[in-house]
Amino acid sequence: MSRENQGQDPRAQTRPRAEPVDRYRWTSESSLTEEAERVTLKAAKDMDGLELSELVDRLVREHCLSLKEAVRTVYTLWKRGALDLQEPHPSFTLLRYAVSLESLWFWVTTAFVALVFLLVFYAHVAPLVYARYAAGVVFVLYLPGSVLIEALYPRREDLESIVRLALSFGLSLAVVPLIGLVLNYTPWGIRLEPILVSLAAYTEAMCLAALVRRHGYYRLGLRGEAAE
Repeated sequence: MSRENQGQDPRAQTRPRAEPVDRYRWTSESSLTEEAERVTLKAAKDMDGLELSELVDRLVREHCLSLKEAVRTVYTLWKRGALDLQEPHPSFTLLRYAVSLESLWFWVTTAFVALVFLLVFYAHVAPLVYARYAAGVVFVLYLPGSVLIEALYPRREDLESIVRLALSFGLSLAVVPLIGLVLNYTPWGIRLEPILVSLAAYTEAMCLAALVRRHGYYRLGLRGEAAE
């Protein structure tokens, strides 16, 4: 051992540097991702009309991908537009579309409106009263603008998520006073029950308009796929 190395820990001389290890690991993971995407596209091309579960199962069995890697790769390719996923039984009618998973947001919104009614009329003691306050804030300050945005811009790609969120709050601050102004000139006046019913009716009307418009774009997409 040389003099300049005396007093040093011998293990420190053979310890690898962290930077090259991290760089090589990143390169390896990147190559594995590219390879997974390549075999996924090849499997989808070789067997046209393959169901999603069958594609994932084939990637796991024949290409030794884990279930998580296979699902993540298919999802990434679908989000980039490199892989086209189609429903085996598309919903052509509005009624069938309304009861499909595509319209889950509609039923969630309707259930939330019903929950607000229950909390307003029956939640008068803690801790339910705090849930009433929270639901009321969302019902008044977010939901009116959100459903209006959904009716005007039903497609996800029309607006970014952050823009939708900002417009939802802004339009709610414009819509709710207008509803109150209209109620002021009616026999019911500005009271709790008329405001609650009016906001609920407005919310459901906008939800139905958004549902109809989304179904229209959905059918256009099916026709485009059939033409191709």
